[in-house]
Amino acid sequence: RSALREPAQIEAELERHWDRLHQGLSYYKQPSSSSAGKVKENKNVPQPLKDFGLRISKLLNLDEEQSVQLLQCYLQEDYRGTRDSLKVVLKDDRQSQALLLKIADYYYEERMCLLRCVLLLLTYFQDERHPYRAEYSNCVNKLEKDLVGNCQSQFEALFKAEAPTWETHGNLMTERQVSRWFLRCLKEQSLLLEIIFLHHAYFEMSPSDLLSFTKMFKEQGFGLRQTNRHLVDKSMDALVDRIGYLSCLILVEGMDVDFLHKCALEDCTQQHQFSKKKKMLLLQEMDQLLLTFGDIPHHGPVLLAWVLLRHTLRPDESSPVVRRIGHTALQLEVFKYLSSMLKGLGVLGNNCTASTARMCIYGLLSFVITSFEEESLQSSQLIDAACEVLSAPSLAEVFWEMPNMGLGMVLDSAAGMFPHKIGPLLQLLTALVSNKSTVKKVYNFLDKMSFYTQVYKHKPNDIVSNDEETLWRRQTPKLLYPLGSGQTNLWMPQGVLGQVMIAGEQGFMVRWDYSYSSWTLFTCEVEMLLHVVSTADVIAHCVRVKPILDLVHKIISTDWTVSDCLLPLTSRIYMLLQRLTSVINPPVDVIASCVNCLSVLAARMPGKVWSSLHHTGFLPFASNPLSTMAQCVSAEGMKAANYGNLLVQNEQPRGEYAVTIAFLRLLTTLVKGQLGSTQNKGLIPCVLLVLKEMLPTYHKWRYNTYGVRERIGCLMLELIHAILNLSPDGEDQGSTPTLQSLCIYCLTNTEAGQAVVNIMGVGVDTIEVVLAAQPSSYGSEGPGQILIQTVKLAFSVTNNVIRLKPPSDAVSPLEQALTQHGGHGNNLIVVLAKYIYHKHDPALPRLAIQLLKRLATEFLLGEWSCLHVVLDLIDSKQQGKYWCPPLLHRAALAFLLALWQDRRDSAISVLRTKERFWENLTTPLFATLTPPSDTTEPCVLETCAFVMKIMALEIYYVVSGSLEPSLKDALQKFSSARRYEYWSQYVKSLVCRVAESEEESICYLSETQMLISAWRMLLILSTSHADVMLLTEDATKLKLFMDVLDGTKAALTTPMSVPCLRLGSMMATLLLILLKHWKNVVAAAPDILSPLSLILESVLQADQQMMERTKAKIFSALISVLQIQGLNGGDISQLPQLLLCVCETVKDEALALIDNTRHMSQLGDMLEDEDSMEMDSPRGPKDHRDGVCVLALHLAKELCRTDEDGEHWVSVMRKVPVLPSVMSAMELSLRSKHNLYFTEAALHLLLTLARTPQGAAAVAGAGVTETICLPLLSVYEGPSNGASQSFSRKSQDVACWPGVYRLCMSLMESLLKTLRYHFINEALDFVGVHQERILQCLNSMRTVQSLACLDEADHTVGFLLQLSSFCKEWQFHLPKLLLDVQINLCYLCQTCTYLLHSKKMLHHYLQAKNGEALPPGPLSRTQRPPQTQATAGAAGAEEAEQKALLTVQCSLLKILSKTLAALQHFTPDCCQILLDQCMDLAEYRTLFVLSFTTPAFDPDVAPSFGTLLATINVALSMLSEVLFTFLLQVLCTKRRFLSPLRSLLMFTMENCFYVLISQAVRCLKDPSILPRDKQRLKQELSSELSTLLSSLSRHFRRGSPSSPASAQSKQPPPGSKGSHEGQEPIIQLVQAFVRLVQR
Repeated sequence: RSALREPAQIEAELERHWDRLHQGLSYYKQPSSSSAGKVKENKNVPQPLKDFGLRISKLLNLDEEQSVQLLQCYLQEDYRGTRDSLKVVLKDDRQSQALLLKIADYYYEERMCLLRCVLLLLTYFQDERHPYRAEYSNCVNKLEKDLVGNCQSQFEALFKAEAPTWETHGNLMTERQVSRWFLRCLKEQSLLLEIIFLHHAYFEMSPSDLLSFTKMFKEQGFGLRQTNRHLVDKSMDALVDRIGYLSCLILVEGMDVDFLHKCALEDCTQQHQFSKKKKMLLLQEMDQLLLTFGDIPHHGPVLLAWVLLRHTLRPDESSPVVRRIGHTALQLEVFKYLSSMLKGLGVLGNNCTASTARMCIYGLLSFVITSFEEESLQSSQLIDAACEVLSAPSLAEVFWEMPNMGLGMVLDSAAGMFPHKIGPLLQLLTALVSNKSTVKKVYNFLDKMSFYTQVYKHKPNDIVSNDEETLWRRQTPKLLYPLGSGQTNLWMPQGVLGQVMIAGEQGFMVRWDYSYSSWTLFTCEVEMLLHVVSTADVIAHCVRVKPILDLVHKIISTDWTVSDCLLPLTSRIYMLLQRLTSVINPPVDVIASCVNCLSVLAARMPGKVWSSLHHTGFLPFASNPLSTMAQCVSAEGMKAANYGNLLVQNEQPRGEYAVTIAFLRLLTTLVKGQLGSTQNKGLIPCVLLVLKEMLPTYHKWRYNTYGVRERIGCLMLELIHAILNLSPDGEDQGSTPTLQSLCIYCLTNTEAGQAVVNIMGVGVDTIEVVLAAQPSSYGSEGPGQILIQTVKLAFSVTNNVIRLKPPSDAVSPLEQALTQHGGHGNNLIVVLAKYIYHKHDPALPRLAIQLLKRLATEFLLGEWSCLHVVLDLIDSKQQGKYWCPPLLHRAALAFLLALWQDRRDSAISVLRTKERFWENLTTPLFATLTPPSDTTEPCVLETCAFVMKIMALEIYYVVSGSLEPSLKDALQKFSSARRYEYWSQYVKSLVCRVAESEEESICYLSETQMLISAWRMLLILSTSHADVMLLTEDATKLKLFMDVLDGTKAALTTPMSVPCLRLGSMMATLLLILLKHWKNVVAAAPDILSPLSLILESVLQADQQMMERTKAKIFSALISVLQIQGLNGGDISQLPQLLLCVCETVKDEALALIDNTRHMSQLGDMLEDEDSMEMDSPRGPKDHRDGVCVLALHLAKELCRTDEDGEHWVSVMRKVPVLPSVMSAMELSLRSKHNLYFTEAALHLLLTLARTPQGAAAVAGAGVTETICLPLLSVYEGPSNGASQSFSRKSQDVACWPGVYRLCMSLMESLLKTLRYHFINEALDFVGVHQERILQCLNSMRTVQSLACLDEADHTVGFLLQLSSFCKEWQFHLPKLLLDVQINLCYLCQTCTYLLHSKKMLHHYLQAKNGEALPPGPLSRTQRPPQTQATAGAAGAEEAEQKALLTVQCSLLKILSKTLAALQHFTPDCCQILLDQCMDLAEYRTLFVLSFTTPAFDPDVAPSFGTLLATINVALSMLSEVLFTFLLQVLCTKRRFLSPLRSLLMFTMENCFYVLISQAVRCLKDPSILPRDKQRLKQELSSELSTLLSSLSRHFRRGSPSSPASAQSKQPPPGSKGSHEGQEPIIQLVQAFVRLVQR
């Protein structure tokens, strides 16, 4: 199997080997002196390989260079030894000769693989479903010109080649090797002819080529006149026949009979290439050539096709020749030959040659039947051929498309003889069943028959006829079957007319004009067979019933839904089986058909089939109740029944096993049907017959057909495999034997197990021989494939038996057989290990390795295993004794830890299940250690550390439900004995001890670190496996957390020695992880901020190089604590000092960052940014997501957020120049596009400050505009990346430069919102500098719908919303930009509305245009309910898609609401324009055109009043309760998620109504608008708004909350009271407007 997957790889590989594919077998050259000289001069090849290559060249008559290459390829791909063993082989004559012969086989296989590659290209180069069709097609187009010519010349060369001899090829060319050479020669001839045939199935053959091929094949006798035909033996007959079949097919395909038939039907025969006048001489030459044909069967189809061609093209000129050639074809029994040919070409499936041949012959037969009278043809042989052709499913479907033409005429003819001749019609219909649609056609065809044909020896008395005796009429009604009353029968009524088809002395054949259902007739036929089963007529009736059973089997196998209609037939099969199996000479083929039908039925209703079959006497049974295993195995009281008798008395003597194959399939189906325990026990005698009598001896039986033995072996193993895989629910676990326990016992202790071992012992070499010997026609059903499947099943069965067998001290016969050591290389383990060299099925090596691993596990604790000693050393009863000192105990645990760390699964799986293993292992953790002191035994600390690590690794790697019960008990004991608290306290005291002592005095520092590391691993694991480790009490977690905090404080606040710093860093990591996972515990904890502040102060004074990572951890911990606790748990007085420390750090880090950045910028072009909008741009060494600088900025942000009134941070920032340092570093970072994480963190800090007046003034005063405005251009503009490519498609959560731009936009928005007029000039400067980007962002919504694009649009519109409040200033400074923004905002409103309205279009744009997957839904990963992989199917994918779409819709809704709010500032005030008649309309532009079309995606369609109405409609529909119910189901969230969404929708609607009314009144007052347009505006708005009002009123009556903006919205005109009391203000406003327009 190739590892190449990408089309580009396939194309490159085809291009690389194109010359070899083009040359074909000519690629391999003969030896030459020049080539030998090149080999000798090659210094890269060792001399021994050169010498051996020359020996290969002589044996194979192959070019010397190619021989050396062949040797190198063989050594790389197929050689099973090592480099050292190769040296020995080359020096030893005997071994080197064996290697030579293996390389010869490898060479022969290489030659055939080359031809198979070309065949593969021709097979799929026009198959649209194939992933590499385009690459194959390109290659075939290049090969096509010379392909046939090359193949033809190579075929002739092979045909005429002289056989090698020992004189020319050396002593190794023995008779056997000559025979192998000739076999390869025949296979290559066959493959070359296949290539030519498939080529001409696609490409037309010229008449001259047809003549050339005809002469060549005639000369060679269609493969029978081989130059070396004296070498042909019986095993090669199939290959010689195949060469003849393919030769015949090439000539038939070359005549293009399909096109000829089409020309004849359309009366345009002149279009056929043979109809040209200049081809007359060629036609005559072909006539003369074909008149000499007729001596071998291969000529038949060629002659038949030529008859059709000559008869169609030149009917007058060629009648004598046509008649003579046609007569010869019939004499050769052409239709019988066609059946044999199609069977010989092999089964269907992936066999393209066989399916193409059937298509070719289908066209030939269809044309023959259309052109000639059926009576002139051999009808019975014709039906056999038609059935063989129609076995291709695609052709069966083609047939039913035109059932009255071609082969359909054969079906009509067969139906005309029915039911007198029942076989031909059913044979055809069985072939025509290919899928569910054809099943329906066949069923209906038989259900509505119009004629009933009967044969009479004499004219009946109840018949009257006309004078010519051609028409009969029935005078009385008649029952058609002599069955008893009350039974199913057919009744032919009085007066039915019948046409006499044949009349004479032999009798009469009459076709009655009588309508009936054949299915009723079939039931009658089965009843008749039941009546005559003990008479001499049974054989004749079996001949009639077998086709019925075969048809039923094919139908219910293809479409189970029809089985109910066939119940009258299928219910009689049980009685038929009972009667037929009890006669003296049972009809084996009919019985097999019965059992096959029952197998299909058993797949759907096993219980019903079993209960009915149980009473037939067919299956083996037990005459006594089965109670013990010994009774079962002895087969006491068990009877073989009718099947057993039939096997011994009929099948074994004849060598035919149809019933046995059906019996095994039936048993397997019943077992897989999960019958109840009682029924399964009823199958015990059947299975015991297989295990005791069949499996051990089946290889000794007589067989007439090759491959049947392998199939029977495979079926028996499939049965055993199914039993061993029975679920516990289907097996009763009582004291009596079950199917599974019986199988395990028999395979473990009887000859059945040895039989399975023998199958595995076949070996990889035997499989290779079988595969090489089988013809390619077998496809995937050949003996080789069956053998592989059998061996795979044997491995699987053995694996399962060893896994499931009950534990025992004694070694079973199966285990002895598997581990026996034979002499002379017959060691079974070696044979099993060699399966790793098998290449055809990857599952076989995998199963072999799995068995070897299981054997290694099972026999791991052998007599000499060291694990016994280790288990003794950790035994709690032995610990402390003189022979088990602590150091030895520690060594044993170190060894066990190594097993767990290296994942030695075989040893671990044995150890973990040993009795008391976990109890003994965890004993040290329950001891009480002496307090930490210099006298502490270091190895005790290591011992406890090893135990903790082993426990942690076991919990981590094993699924919680699969943990050993003894380990769960140990964990329960650990929790209940309060050992978590004990070890937490002990570890804290250890850390404190190290912190208090001088470095020199601590003699057990490494052991202390090891224990702390193990304890840390255990605690970290407890955050994700709390239920397993039973650490769920908050009080316990709080104690552990505070101990970790105290230990961290002790290690990091003392004089800074290296050990303290190391321990402190370890403890700080643990502290940070616990903070992230135990938020609920931390929230209720006492003051955490104070000790952390002290730790930070201490760490900031320590050695900076050593403490860089530790500082980052403390900063992260402080951030987490502030987010969880705020200042509630700490003293407010500490805030100034903490702020001072953090600000000092930020200032120092920012200045260092400036130096770093400048230094990097001086390095030149190698650090230039190549992808301006991605996060992959260079970063300095200080710019990391979790670096000190970035984390200090985030901590400063959290502290400033906590100090809302600015009481402390203002004074601190006056002392420490934080903002100037940060601004300078940020400006440099933006200009150089370095330090992404720093820039992002700095902007977050500034954004936090900008939300308060003091902070905003400070940020603005520090020169934020100069820092950001112009340098920000560098973020999205660059020489290699213009603005058109500047929209990133990364998620908005990923740090990237577009995210920096969005943060800058938010910062400007926040500053403008806070400072208002004091910041308007800076805001206008910013919008002026970045106007292109802003307009591009607004416009991009129609083309890029990534979440990042939506996020940027949201930020941009938010900023424009704030800026729109200063419309007059904007108009004064940037009038052109203001106009562009207004237009783009209107288009943005239209786009958002359209996408919100059309989910399909939104989904299409998100996937198709963006080329990216849909974004995740609003739920985070941790919030989602746990799902197993098995349950995450199509429903899960659909739910994820709905969540993603909802996320995008929410983003669109936010953008839309802000857009409308901004547009509200660009349109006249509603109250003013309604009341002020003298208002200057020129001050406001018309934003929406006077049209009411729905919004579109087309930029040429201007936004209109229809856009605004559609926006309101969309918002209203989203407000409906139906949608909310759906959202609740999809999101599984609380109602609190929906409340903001409702408010947002209301806010959107209010603003939309406001803009709509304002713009409408402006239009109504505009004198430039025509009166009729104003009238239309009034009518449309009156109608639309009235409808919307009624919908809104209904919604509010249901109690929907109003918008938070409704209280601030513009009030309607005065005077609207009374009836409006209690209504929403927006409704009152709209109602007032509607009354206005209705006047």
